[in-house]
Amino acid sequence: MTRTIAIAGKGGTGKTTIAALLIKFLSRKGLVLAVDADPSTNLSQALGLPLDDNKTVGRIREKMAEDVSKDRLSPTVAKPEYLFSKIIESLVESKGFDLLSMGRPEGPGCYCASNEFLRACLDRLVKDYKYEYIVVDCEAGMEHISRQTTRDVDVLLIISDPTIKGITTAARMKELIGELRTSVGKVGLVINRVRRELSPEIRKVIDASGLQVLALIPEDPDVADLDMRGKPVTELPPESPLQSKVREIAEGLRL
Repeated sequence: MTRTIAIAGKGGTGKTTIAALLIKFLSRKGLVLAVDADPSTNLSQALGLPLDDNKTVGRIREKMAEDVSKDRLSPTVAKPEYLFSKIIESLVESKGFDLLSMGRPEGPGCYCASNEFLRACLDRLVKDYKYEYIVVDCEAGMEHISRQTTRDVDVLLIISDPTIKGITTAARMKELIGELRTSVGKVGLVINRVRRELSPEIRKVIDASGLQVLALIPEDPDVADLDMRGKPVTELPPESPLQSKVREIAEGLRL
């Protein structure tokens, strides 16, 4: 059975970094479909993979919607098959995982029909390729979970920095879950870049939010070093604090 893990958080919390390390860890356990649902499309860089902006799902969907509206698709071409073939072409393959980049959100106009095709294509992709895990690097509002896939989310990790503003934002994300069309299972809070003991004020906000803290991750100086050298985060040494904590999270969730 495929397990879906979604990772959300406001910008600058290390959400994509943690997503990349989780993908790397899980790819040793089974085949992973990595979904970059953040319009900034930074997951490919964090994983050390190339990205063609013309092959994101957003571009594919826009091109299909335009072709349909202007009658440029042959009536003999089945739209779901056309979209599925383009999604297959857009996959970036690596050892143990494939990367699918959603790209920017849709522009003006109605995309209801193409989104319905997209949901069906993603389900077919998972079935045909037999992915054991799906890891979704979400945009902050988590709209992609609701809008672009019908698959339920088994685990939602909300990433925050150790600030009251960050925890408050995480609590709001938890509240959004009730508004999503997608069913979400376990929800956990991961606090990243922790330099010292959490203040009583922050702990009070956490308690009020009802969020379960899965891990406190210390600031990892090796991440900044890799960034400065343009290296992917997956090149962190195995004993790095960030790698170790991501592994603990995965093992604690029995992934």
